[in-house]
Amino acid sequence: MTAALELRGLCKSYPLRDPNGWLPRYRELRVVRDVDLTVESNSIVGLVGESGSGKTTTGMMALRLTEPTAGRILVGGQDITRMEAAALKPFRAKMQVVFQDSYSALDPMFTLAQIVAEPLHVHGRGSAREQTETALDWLERVGLHRSYGSRYPHELSGGQRQRVAIARALVLRPDVLIADEPTSALDVSVKAQIINLLQDLQAEMGLSILFISHDLSVVRSLTDKVAVMFNGRIVEEAATEDIFIRPQHPYTRSLLDAIPVLNPRDRRDRVFRSREDLEADIPRLSAVATGLPPAPTPRLIPHGPGHRYEALVQ
Repeated sequence: MTAALELRGLCKSYPLRDPNGWLPRYRELRVVRDVDLTVESNSIVGLVGESGSGKTTTGMMALRLTEPTAGRILVGGQDITRMEAAALKPFRAKMQVVFQDSYSALDPMFTLAQIVAEPLHVHGRGSAREQTETALDWLERVGLHRSYGSRYPHELSGGQRQRVAIARALVLRPDVLIADEPTSALDVSVKAQIINLLQDLQAEMGLSILFISHDLSVVRSLTDKVAVMFNGRIVEEAATEDIFIRPQHPYTRSLLDAIPVLNPRDRRDRVFRSREDLEADIPRLSAVATGLPPAPTPRLIPHGPGHRYEALVQ
């Protein structure tokens, strides 16, 4: 079966100006490097890592909202990496996104019905009346009453706004959903409601979801597979339970050790390591950060079925 979304050797670089000297000189700042990631049909893949690791940039490149410097993006087996806007438009309907900040993602001048109906209007699906009815139906599906259609985003709580964002993303019935930390700003109880909603909709619609998050407890409860990013690279990838039970990469173990636990005895068994300690364990990182060519080559090597982690290979 063809994968819903494939990223092959995806890279993103920005020119960074050197502040020293009179003449403008630039060096390359590589924020995402050689990312290979597959989201199978009807599955949820978690992309985790600390802030600044390149998770969101990877997700935005997958949607072509950020243009990649190198690599390929395949949606349903079709290469969309260099497609022009007109050819790309049908694929826009197949790929949708839920942003982290629901307040800034919703137009404050639109009612909720207008917000949810806007993708239908952009892609010319149905009459104005049909678009409004579909939008109200979707508000009900995400747990809001149809009467909310006449309200504005500022009248809602954070959880309610995120429900509206989910309704807008799914109203076109896409194949792929990129969820960029959709629960990070929510209370624990509201977070659980949003996770349950995503699980129900994914099972009902057969969605393929790339779930970007730094909250490992949420990732464990929601995803089928996890990819761990560090310094712009995927350093480990495996089935979710395999990652949590048998982590192989030092950075993955460090992330898991940082998860809060209730049992004080469990806390004493955990090892908290600084970034400097991690970089000492991964010699290539210091070379990458300074732009120096490292001698060993990092590769994802297998560790059992479906489990890969990055190691240095001469």
